[in-house]
Amino acid sequence: MESTEHLFRRESGRIVAALTRVLGVRRLALAEDAVQDALCRALETWKHHGPPENPAAWLMTTARNRALDVLRRERTARLAAHEVERLWQDERRDDTDVNAHEDELRMMFSCCHPRLSEEVQVALVLNILCGFSAGELAAAFLSAKAGMEKRISRGKKVLAEAQHLFELVPAADVPARLAAVQRALYLLFNEGHHGGSEVAVRAELCEEARRLVGLLLAHPLAATPSTHALAALMCLHAARQPARVGVDGLLRTLHDQDRSLWNSELIAEGLSLLDRSAAGEELTAYHLEAAIAAVHAQAPSSEATPWDRVVTLYDALLALRPSPVVALGRALALAEWHGPAQGLEALTAIEGQARLKDYPFYEAAQAELSLRLGEDGKAQSHFAAALAVARNPLERDFLAARLSACAVGSAVGGGPATSTTAVQTSLQAADLATAALLR
Repeated sequence: MESTEHLFRRESGRIVAALTRVLGVRRLALAEDAVQDALCRALETWKHHGPPENPAAWLMTTARNRALDVLRRERTARLAAHEVERLWQDERRDDTDVNAHEDELRMMFSCCHPRLSEEVQVALVLNILCGFSAGELAAAFLSAKAGMEKRISRGKKVLAEAQHLFELVPAADVPARLAAVQRALYLLFNEGHHGGSEVAVRAELCEEARRLVGLLLAHPLAATPSTHALAALMCLHAARQPARVGVDGLLRTLHDQDRSLWNSELIAEGLSLLDRSAAGEELTAYHLEAAIAAVHAQAPSSEATPWDRVVTLYDALLALRPSPVVALGRALALAEWHGPAQGLEALTAIEGQARLKDYPFYEAAQAELSLRLGEDGKAQSHFAAALAVARNPLERDFLAARLSACAVGSAVGGGPATSTTAVQTSLQAADLATAALLR
């Protein structure tokens, strides 16, 4: 049974979108308040009586009634209340999943207004449709919470000036807004796959990102090659999730994962989507990241991985979207192909290293390569630095174990046998958003 948090996060976006379509974008705040009130009432009511047979319908009805109550109390809005009530009566006769999906699409594209910066566009999608708080968004964007609250507020003021939600029609600026929608869903998937939460994987967020990308694929104007590539990327990474954490609750590296646990159906779906993404001449970072994921998904083992192919794909990704984290991934792949010395040389040559100061796997990468070169003292120092900026308990446990093994190995005259795949996991299997944010 799905968690209440997952239900609330998913349904809040759907209901806000549906209410906003009827109320008008200028009453977005009322729609959000009504939904928040419905969620609070659900927590209190369901605690004593249990959830209803159809929780989503209960939340929608409660939010609608709350919005109507507010409108009826506002003298200037009484006519609006009457009109809204009539519209909702009509909607009850035609309340289908198709309508709900269209509402969500309209809201996603409305949030990506051309007057807003890309960062604000993405923040609005995640805040309104996906239920992300200002604090969660600040963590994802590596910014202060107060600053994120201001960005969201400014964005909602721009939305409030519109009369209606954005319509996805051929004459509209769908392509211009689609990139921001894709990026928002990319960030949502990343937050679930390898964010800063207390668990290694929040599968419900990954599922929600894949569901919303599915809405894009179902619309002829949004089902572009880049959307197919993004969907492929999500499938291929999600396929490896069952093996990322062992039965003992500890992270498993790509080298140590039981590949028989990988979801073969998702891999097949991802490869199919990647093939379809090749239509036309468009090449995006999603294509290249999905191609890297495909190489790993199809390799029978870490040792049998064609690392020369991985390096070539990273070279293309760096040329298309330069980023310190992408350069870090390339350095590790190079180390697997040509040895730790060349990998470490590539690491130290990364431009913008200061932007990786809070990224634990930069220090961890240097530690692993130093170990392979027999430089145990340097390795311990780098592992300690990585541990200091670990973002969740799973990362801390993983890095603490590496530091402990390194110290023990050094004490007896030899460091632990290792491979750069110990950190390759976190780069290949997850932190996609950071690569984009740090570019």
